[in-house]
Amino acid sequence: MSVDNEGTARKDHTTDGADGASWGAEWDDEYAPVVRAAGRQIKLWREAAGLTQEELGQAIGYSLGMVSAVERARRLPHPEFLAKADEVLGAGGKLVAMKEDVAEARYPKKVRDLARLEAEATEMGSYNNHNITGLLQTEEYARALFSMRRPAHSEDDLERYVSARLARQEIFTRKPTPTLTFVQEEVTLRRPLGGRMILRRQLEHLLEIGQLRHVEIQVMPTDREDHAGMGGQLHVLKLRDGTAVGYSEAQLNTRLVSDPREVQLLELRYGIIRAQALSPRESLAFIEKLLGEMT
Repeated sequence: MSVDNEGTARKDHTTDGADGASWGAEWDDEYAPVVRAAGRQIKLWREAAGLTQEELGQAIGYSLGMVSAVERARRLPHPEFLAKADEVLGAGGKLVAMKEDVAEARYPKKVRDLARLEAEATEMGSYNNHNITGLLQTEEYARALFSMRRPAHSEDDLERYVSARLARQEIFTRKPTPTLTFVQEEVTLRRPLGGRMILRRQLEHLLEIGQLRHVEIQVMPTDREDHAGMGGQLHVLKLRDGTAVGYSEAQLNTRLVSDPREVQLLELRYGIIRAQALSPRESLAFIEKLLGEMT
């Protein structure tokens, strides 16, 4: 919790990039009833079928502990768990029908909040100076990034984090389409995270996304002598109701900014960053040049 200049309390959200995903218990928000309902329905169908928790677990390939945890709302049922339980218990699709709600509850509240903001955005701008921004990452680039985290993630967590990041990229195909602008530091386009082939495919992906009519990608050259982005990466969003918000990221924290004066500052800074960067057309040509240098 931090306090602004007028003494108003403001929450700082610990996100570690706001892209995590977990099947553990984080049901302290509006999705708690969904989790409890899923567990209750599974228990009712199991008991109606005359099976013990252990017998159900053996039938669907899960442990007694997992079945127990799901029924007690201590763990979320994986979509595969729901599908197999639905078939074994003869639920006729009633358990599978909960899959979408359960899948959304899978992500921590901080991730869902960010996804909701993006879903409400009519315009979004993003400046990134460390790596390719999450919305523009290929699956293999994202996997390489998460594989580098220390302490290391488990294989299961790694896949969940990648899935959570890719799920947010639905913003590119959403209707109505928002206006999306990105400014990437030149170094992020040259750093071969995960290997040269992964970087090559990432650059090809940027060229593809950059052709979309509602997307503009710009490159900030390293040789710029004047740079408004020295305070770090930032993101600004204009929402359907006419309001605007911003957020900035650090090592372990993402700070959501809603105070109009602070948002205005971020918007001003982002506008200057865009003016100092290469134009969208120049930037795509620059990325094509980098690809040519890799052959």
